[in-house]
Amino acid sequence: MAMGMLPLRFLTPQRLLWASVMAAVVTIVIKTAAWSITGSVGLLSDAMESLVNLASAAFALLMVTIAKRPADAAHPYGHSKAEYFSSGFEGILIIGAAGAILWAAGHRLLDPQPLTEVGLGLALSVLSSLINGLLAWVMLRAAAIHRSVALQADARHLLTDVWTSAGVVVGVGLVAVTGWLWLDAVVAIGVALNILREGGRLVWRSSQGLMDEALEPEVLAQIQATLHEFDHPTIRFDHLSTRQSGQRRFLDLHMHMPASWTLGRAAAVRASVEQALMSAVPGLRATIQLLPSDVEAHFGDADDLI
Repeated sequence: MAMGMLPLRFLTPQRLLWASVMAAVVTIVIKTAAWSITGSVGLLSDAMESLVNLASAAFALLMVTIAKRPADAAHPYGHSKAEYFSSGFEGILIIGAAGAILWAAGHRLLDPQPLTEVGLGLALSVLSSLINGLLAWVMLRAAAIHRSVALQADARHLLTDVWTSAGVVVGVGLVAVTGWLWLDAVVAIGVALNILREGGRLVWRSSQGLMDEALEPEVLAQIQATLHEFDHPTIRFDHLSTRQSGQRRFLDLHMHMPASWTLGRAAAVRASVEQALMSAVPGLRATIQLLPSDVEAHFGDADDLI
């Protein structure tokens, strides 16, 4: 298992985003050639989405580079939230591309044009899909390991591109078989609506991250299980709050213990709890405030209790 994970750990978000930039350049050339050969507005819409892929991957690369910067006096929690800007920017670009595709498809729907060299054009489209599909598969697996929002967003966009290309291939193939020229424009409209949905999802995901969304339920369960390992009649935990920021995860909570304990003993127990939490949840920064058992902290919100 560890050997299988090693190559993906070596493939850092920066390396994979550089690969995404290069793949976007290659697929732009291939898809533009396919559109030029056939004259299909469906294939044109596919090529336009690859232009968005290039801009998105380049911006994601910039944001991931910024996110890796260490904490400083102006940014004591680091720069990891930069990845959410990448995800939101990519979503906005996708929505813009969908609008452009709808505009081009609307004109072609009113004025259908015959297609040429359909076989060669579709072969080129399939080739570009294979490139994007393989890269997206690797990026999604690496995104889970590195917990990179920007990498995940770019991978999902590439997968959307693959499904888009598949739809275009089927649609343009049907145009060639049936002679229904209007179907080319309908396929382009379907492409636009599909990527519009994906763009909206990326913008929403980005907005949730920028608003300090809590950790995922499965991670919270892991935190609770770790705290239960320290269950003791003299120790209790409350006022647990979490947030995530790109690859980083943050946890704040109170730990109550007997007032008779020495500061050294209390600090040693706290250090053990913090170490256990950070070992159980990769990328976690745990901050624990010590309080005597008979002291309660009230923030006016009943929902912040465990």
